[in-house]
Amino acid sequence: MASPSSLCLLAALLALVSWQTIASDPSPLQDFCVADEHSPVLVNGFACLDPKHVNADHFFKAAMLDTPRKTNKVGSNVTLINVMQIPGLNTLGISIARIDYAPLGQNPPHTHPRATEILTVLEGTLYVGFVTSNPNNTLFSKVLKKGDVFVFPVGLIHFQFNPNPHQPAVAIAALSSQNPGAITIANAVFGSKPPISDEVLAKAFQVEKGTIDRLQAQFWENNHY
Repeated sequence: MASPSSLCLLAALLALVSWQTIASDPSPLQDFCVADEHSPVLVNGFACLDPKHVNADHFFKAAMLDTPRKTNKVGSNVTLINVMQIPGLNTLGISIARIDYAPLGQNPPHTHPRATEILTVLEGTLYVGFVTSNPNNTLFSKVLKKGDVFVFPVGLIHFQFNPNPHQPAVAIAALSSQNPGAITIANAVFGSKPPISDEVLAKAFQVEKGTIDRLQAQFWENNHY
C-alpha cells in the first residue's frame, strides 16, 4: 500500500499534468475541422462542417499576397489570412499575413494575445523589436535585411519600422493561431469606445489631462485588413 507521502506526490504530479493540458490548445482529433460559419453551436473557434460537404475550396483563397497594398497614415498595411478567410484553418493553429511598409512607415507597437509570430523580410529593410514583460521591460531589437527572420513571442508588445525614407518594404509573417488577434497599443488606449477616463490615463502616463484629450480626439486608424 502506498504511503501518504507517495499519494500526495502522485496527486501533485496529476494536478501538474492536468494543468499543462488545460493551458495549451488541444491537438486535432481528425484530419480537419472546416469552420461551419452558419452553425448555431457556440464553441471556442467554430463548429465543424460535415466532412461530406467539404471540398478543396475550403482550404484555398486567391489572396494575391504577391500584390503590393496601399498603406495608411502610419505607413503600413497588414493583410491577414486567418480562419475568417480560409475555413479549413479551423483547429489547425496557424495563419499568415503580408505586411507592406511605406518609406518611413511602421506597424506600430501591438500584441497578438493568442499567437507567436515569425516574420521574414521579402523586400527592403526593417527595424523590429519586442519588449519583455514587467518588471524588466527589456527591448530586444534588430535591423533586418531581405531574407532575415525574427520571432516575436506570444503576447509581447512588438513593432516593425521601415527606416528607409525612399524605398518601401515588404514582409511575410506566420502566426501560431487560426485567429491570433491584434491589439494596437495606441488605438486601444486612446481610441477605446467609450473612452478611458482622461484622469486615469493622465495619471498612468504622467502627463496633463489636456495631452490625453488631444490624443483621444485623434482618429486612430486600423492597419489590419
